[in-house]
Amino acid sequence: MEHTLTAPLTQPVPPLNCRQRFVRTLDGDAVDRPPVWLMRQAGRYMAEYRAVREKHSFLQMVHTPDLAAEVTLQPVRRLGVDAAILFSDILTIPEAMGITVAFPEGGPQLHPVVTTAAAVDALAPASAAERLTYVADAVRLVRGELGDSHALIGFSGAPFTLACYMVEGHGSKTYDSVKALMYTDPALFARLLDKLADWVIAYLTMQLQAGADAVQMFDSWAGELRAEDYRRHVLPSTLRIARAIADRGGRLMLFARNPGHLQDAVAEVPAAVIGLDQRADLASAARRAKAAGQAVQGNLDPIELFAPPATIAARVADMYAQVDGCAWVANLGHGITPRTPMAGVEAFVQAVQQLPARSG
Repeated sequence: MEHTLTAPLTQPVPPLNCRQRFVRTLDGDAVDRPPVWLMRQAGRYMAEYRAVREKHSFLQMVHTPDLAAEVTLQPVRRLGVDAAILFSDILTIPEAMGITVAFPEGGPQLHPVVTTAAAVDALAPASAAERLTYVADAVRLVRGELGDSHALIGFSGAPFTLACYMVEGHGSKTYDSVKALMYTDPALFARLLDKLADWVIAYLTMQLQAGADAVQMFDSWAGELRAEDYRRHVLPSTLRIARAIADRGGRLMLFARNPGHLQDAVAEVPAAVIGLDQRADLASAARRAKAAGQAVQGNLDPIELFAPPATIAARVADMYAQVDGCAWVANLGHGITPRTPMAGVEAFVQAVQQLPARSG
């Protein structure tokens, strides 16, 4: 998708509603102020979320459209963020492919692991994506509640991050099983990522058709790879997804965690927005994105939300100066942590809401 930034402003931009502000930013158009939302904004730091969670398991909330829609909407009501992001989980795709997914204390567990050709062949093809219609139902419910007032973001895990969980069977610090598969049987690894890419395309398309304004793809573990390995083994599937979404007229937001050494490769992805984690140099990323006609998103350290409101406001102003006219979606560099004080979250959102229009 090509995005052309407008010329420097000569007239003030009239006030926009939240949905207009978000969509225009992704399209590279002038806005009255940057839009703001927060990764993992529906979560345990909110009393409203905890009240729902006390009555239902995590998977019940993910699988039940009414519950998923309710917790998706909670941050919009409480904080006034510009965009809601659908409450779900990246492991919906492995589950729909036939993997058993559980969430005991300590993190997700997947069974059986996918380490052989037979295991890859046994995974359901993307034609079975109708198993995920409960997600589309939740998107439609949220869209109906939001109307045209606020933006709605859908999401998916990226093929490599999904493969990490499916090959390891759980989270990992070393990713030795998935990397070993990549190094010892690159053809099989490519088949797995290709199959996952088919699913991601179908899944994100489903969410866009159900009413999402944009879709974010999380490649949480991309930074664990050497740049050469990312480019050789992972980038092809990422490019295929990005091009497919662009061909469908959709807006893709790409977030890769700890990707500093991957920036040259990530810059090749035709996404509307490049998400940045807190380690990234916001100023240099914004210069690169502006030249490519893209927006940037991020990248406050989530733990900075523990700081006093005045400190948070000063950081927001500093971030805005760093983007220097690039289209910018104010956000965190990763998800909110459960113990985050509401005062810090409110201070961040309010500081962004008080920023002036982009100057060019």
